[in-house]
Amino acid sequence: MQSTEPNPKPLQNLEEWEDFLKERYPEGTPTTPSTQVFQATDPDKKEAAFRNYEVDARPTVREFYRLNHQFQSFEFGQAKRKDYLSLERPKMTVWQAMEFLNTLVDDSDPDTDLSQLQHLLQTAEHIRRDGHPRWFILTGLIHDLGKILCLYGEPQWAVVGDTFPVGCAFSKKIVFHQFFEANPDSNNPQYQSLLGNYEPGCGLNKVNLSWGHDEYLYNVVKDKLPDEGLAMIRYHSCYPIHREREYEFLLNDEDRRLMNWVRQFNPYDLYTKSHEKPDVEKLRPYYEDLINEFLPGELRW
Repeated sequence: MQSTEPNPKPLQNLEEWEDFLKERYPEGTPTTPSTQVFQATDPDKKEAAFRNYEVDARPTVREFYRLNHQFQSFEFGQAKRKDYLSLERPKMTVWQAMEFLNTLVDDSDPDTDLSQLQHLLQTAEHIRRDGHPRWFILTGLIHDLGKILCLYGEPQWAVVGDTFPVGCAFSKKIVFHQFFEANPDSNNPQYQSLLGNYEPGCGLNKVNLSWGHDEYLYNVVKDKLPDEGLAMIRYHSCYPIHREREYEFLLNDEDRRLMNWVRQFNPYDLYTKSHEKPDVEKLRPYYEDLINEFLPGELRW
């Protein structure tokens, strides 16, 4: 009998997902409200144009989204929250967590020889050069630390990928929407109604999103950073909301304010990686001081 267990590693490396996002949302497309609209959400574009992103995707990326959309159900997310959000794993400082993430090596990635730690520093340094507040710089430094879930044995599709609300109908703007047909929630009439478990304008704090590194890290650092930084961490992968402008009926006014900060952060997340290696030892004193200002000592993970 053929195994029904999800393939734990469809992507060659985690950056393949981000490369696909950069193709779907090219640098320079608007990230804040204006007289323009996103290229990918232009209401005048033919439906076939949306499919081009999927047709041209690498087979590994298609397989990643297939697994993600099949297994990221409401029940799955609840089980992962129960497992991880008690935060009973070994305590670590933020810098120790960065060094732990650094042991996640993608030997198959031919495009970069940068470590995970250097990627984090790249993002933070770009934010720093643009003169943003210290909490914003720290957010850039730590925003991907939740990827240590991979080191706890979680498959890629349960760590990275576009996040989206569960417990209500899946938006048709979510890329590879057709793969949701295999998701058990697709057979649940309650979860496939427009509002599902939620009330109009209830606010995202009352909405369950698909599980991944964003939600995990948010719960590690919540109440320790400004709301704007916490929103960047929690929603930076929620492209159906902050780029496609879907699920507006769930948002409240505070969510809309915070989404402007998420959109401001998004270019630093996607477009600042390069082959230039940050000098870790030279930068470490500045960033340890920054960490100690907001997130001192050991954190519960």
